[in-house]
Formats: sequence, C-alpha cells, structure tokens
Amino acid sequence: MQILKTHYHPDITNLENKSSFTRLAARSVVIQGTDILLLYTKRYEDYSLPGGGLDKGEDKIEGMIRELKEETGAKDIKNIQPFGAYEEYRPWYKSDYDIQHMISYCYTCEISKSLGDARLESYEVNNGMKAVWVNIHDAIAHNKKTMASSDKKGMSIERETFLLELIVAEQFSE
Repeated sequence: MQILKTHYHPDITNLENKSSFTRLAARSVVIQGTDILLLYTKRYEDYSLPGGGLDKGEDKIEGMIRELKEETGAKDIKNIQPFGAYEEYRPWYKSDYDIQHMISYCYTCEISKSLGDARLESYEVNNGMKAVWVNIHDAIAHNKKTMASSDKKGMSIERETFLLELIVAEQFSE
C-alpha cells in the first residue's frame, strides 16, 4: 500500500539510540455524497476516521471491518479498496520504549447509511466518542480550529486532518 505521508512528532528529532515498537492500525473512509462517517471525540474536540489497532496477526481488512463495526455499528460493509497508509513516529510515555512507530492502513468502503449499535470500549465512552455523519468540509474546518486554539487536542488530529484533506483532494476534485 502506498505511504501517503511519514510524520515525525516535533519531539522526535532523530531515531538513533532510541527504542521503538511498531503498532499497526486500520482506518475506514466511508463517504456518502459530501458526508463522511467520522468519530467525534468530546475530550479532544476532534473528528477522526473510524479505526484502531490491529490484533497480533490480524488481517488488515478484517481489522478495518472489525473496528468499523465496533466503533460505528456499520452494516453491509462492501466495496473495500485501499486508500493509502499514514506512517508516524510519536513519543512513547512509558518506560519500555522511547518511540511508537504507527502505521495506519486506510481503506475506502461503502456501508448502509443507517448504523446499528456501536460497541465502544470504556475509555472511548469516557472520552465522549460517538459516530456521526458530518460534511467533510465542516469536519476539516472544525479540526483546524481545534488545532489552532484548543489545549485539548490529541496527537492524532494532524493525521486525521491530513487524511480528510487528502480525501477531499482525491474524491471531490473535478
């Protein structure tokens, strides 16, 4: 899968003499018209693509489907196509490693417009996460405002905003 971008967190100046581990993730791009299915997280005041970490040995597409169903209640998932991968290096704030190397494999797909019940993890519920259909341009504007003015923003917002802007450039360009 094509690497769309490699991002280094500002605190990562080099990788020499640093211990790191790789985390693989899969994310979904679900568009209907100009609306996109995203997760709004109240704690971080941001929109993000549905998705998350792959289980050890889990197939990327199977993991994407699992995460999409768990986080949004998506039904009738079909026409799954690779979109691209986003690679990032982030600080790891636990004693076992210095750096987390994360690769997010993104796939486009189609689903039924109506959603079933999500099965969020307790930390996702506690963070105020919920699946929403939102105009993609509004989501980008919201994330940019959060990046510029909020002290609540998480480390993922730059990745998510980059991917949303790329989706617009590729899906909505004439």
